[in-house]
Amino acid sequence: MARPFNFSAGPATMPEEVLAQAADEMLDWPDANGNRCGMGVMEMSHRGKEFQSIYERAEADLRTVLAVPAQFRILFMQGGGLAENAIIPLNLSALRKDASGQGMADFVVTGSWSEKSRKEAEKYCLAHTAASAKADSYTRIPDAASWNLRQGASYVHVCSNETIHGVEYPQLPDLKALGSDAELVVDFSSHVASRPVDWSRVGLAFAGAQKNIGPAGLTLVVVREDLLGHALAICPSAFNYQTVADNHSMYNTPPTYAIYMAGLTFQWILRQGGVAAMEQRARQRAELLYQTIDQSSLYYNTVHTDCRSRMNVPFFLRDAALNEAFLAGAKARGLLQLKGHKSVGGMRASLYNAMPLAGVQALTDYLREFERAPG
Repeated sequence: MARPFNFSAGPATMPEEVLAQAADEMLDWPDANGNRCGMGVMEMSHRGKEFQSIYERAEADLRTVLAVPAQFRILFMQGGGLAENAIIPLNLSALRKDASGQGMADFVVTGSWSEKSRKEAEKYCLAHTAASAKADSYTRIPDAASWNLRQGASYVHVCSNETIHGVEYPQLPDLKALGSDAELVVDFSSHVASRPVDWSRVGLAFAGAQKNIGPAGLTLVVVREDLLGHALAICPSAFNYQTVADNHSMYNTPPTYAIYMAGLTFQWILRQGGVAAMEQRARQRAELLYQTIDQSSLYYNTVHTDCRSRMNVPFFLRDAALNEAFLAGAKARGLLQLKGHKSVGGMRASLYNAMPLAGVQALTDYLREFERAPG
């Protein structure tokens, strides 16, 4: 039986090859030479030689996939993106301080996730909204020339792809060109490994794994080495980037199985041709779906065309009374998890790396079919 196409925003669809390999290795993991060890990855000590080899390859492959420069450390952490919204100011807000001794961080608010990031940071530093697209219902990215960036801010936080609102930065901002000496912090959870990263502009980037990388439970942090060692005194030891880096992500028991699954996904990406191939496929999928929506008289997308996400495509039916019939018909055709986020309504199709072009073709065929005979 063919698997359905899962358009969930996360936890999300994973490559079938990865799932099949994990299934084969579930009870008895083989090393690089094919020698079986008699236990599954979930049963291994994180300090044993078997898991150490899994960890080391995953880290090396991620560095290759994302072309991470040598001066950046890769941390495998827990807590997801929401936890990082607290962990980052605990580690970076003290890079610079105002006259009262408090750290400052600026936020460009382009949707729900960057708004949550700002609110969380308020607990630990002087958080400031440098720009916001809220008045435009989060359908655009504010022109960088209009950003009100503060001198003396430790970092500027952006969410480079807003999963809920479907807004994506075409490219990362160049803070130096904007006259800021702050570090750029990037939440790239929902499009990590789908396009290259200009690391010359970035101080820290983080991602929850459950969209493009693997199962929930793992958070990737890529941080420039000179930004380590600045944590606030109240920062828990397990969340102190310096401590995590010094212990090679093994200060506490890491999410071992999620790291293993992420490692298999990195291998899969490399076999497909790396990030360049992932980006080309992402463009194909997104262009096909947006074209179908734009040519329709039933469906529409509200995001400005210059910042539409290639990973998360929200769309609406002009007659909302048809929503339930649309979703029922989609499910019957093996097109799953298309309901939009509860905060915005409508529909949403998430087109992560593991989504084949055939899935988007099946969706666009259904979109046209339903428009011809709604309900």
